[in-house]
Amino acid sequence: MNEPEIVRLKNSVSERDHALGSQSAPVTLLEYGNFECIHCGRAYPVIKEIQRLLGDDLNFVFRHFPTVGTHPHAHRAAEAAESAAAQGKFWEMHDQLFTHQQALEDHDLLRYAKRIGLDVARFVRDMDENSFLKQVEAEYQAALFDEHVTGTPTLYVNELRYTGATDVEGLLLAIKQADTEGRIRIPERTKGVRGLLDRLHRGANG
Repeated sequence: MNEPEIVRLKNSVSERDHALGSQSAPVTLLEYGNFECIHCGRAYPVIKEIQRLLGDDLNFVFRHFPTVGTHPHAHRAAEAAESAAAQGKFWEMHDQLFTHQQALEDHDLLRYAKRIGLDVARFVRDMDENSFLKQVEAEYQAALFDEHVTGTPTLYVNELRYTGATDVEGLLLAIKQADTEGRIRIPERTKGVRGLLDRLHRGANG
């Protein structure tokens, strides 16, 4: 049986990225995502739960990969997120977009801008002028040609592409294995975590 190919992130995480968590965290989870992608929508609560469990032991990074051929609203949603980021509220818009994936028309985006307390006139101007279109397109092109991303969500754990199941147990296992310093402690009462801890124990003694 062939070992899975190890794919490394070429464009390392930098201060230009949208990151949530401690920069000194032992593990960074990076997602190339698309706000209209149903699979990203399913991954969203999984990642939220992992963030809740690990706190400052995880740094989460989100990069845009709006596949407009299959998701016609993805580009505008990404632009809306960047417009919110310019006002210091990327993550608030990120959450609105993922929790309302079926409503991503421009009037919906405006509603979310109001809901999270943006300067609405500035937001409308950004969207009308496509102020962040080039930035979103550049991120997409870098993902496509440098990282060879073809779909979403594409995940990396400490700059190694993750190809396992997008569920809490699978991702926690990969994150714990990537924690070479052994700093992460997973609460034992977490749903499904008993099996995870057993697998980690077997791996450590295998």
